[in-house]
Amino acid sequence: MTNLPSQISSLSVAEKFDLLDALWENIEAHPPDLTDEQSSELDRRMASYAQDSSAVIPWEQVRADLFKK
Repeated sequence: MTNLPSQISSLSVAEKFDLLDALWENIEAHPPDLTDEQSSELDRRMASYAQDSSAVIPWEQVRADLFKK
């Protein structure tokens, strides 16, 4: 595991995207268990969104704001 960062650095951009895709597929296939607190928080947020979706900030705006800094 200690050589992993240097091995990743030696990959081409295309190989890095392939690795990222494989990792994402693996995570999707085996999602981590949520704690009770995390599950409750997600339920709370979904209920809040269902009541008033106008308070949501679009991802494009969040991303743009992050890259301004």
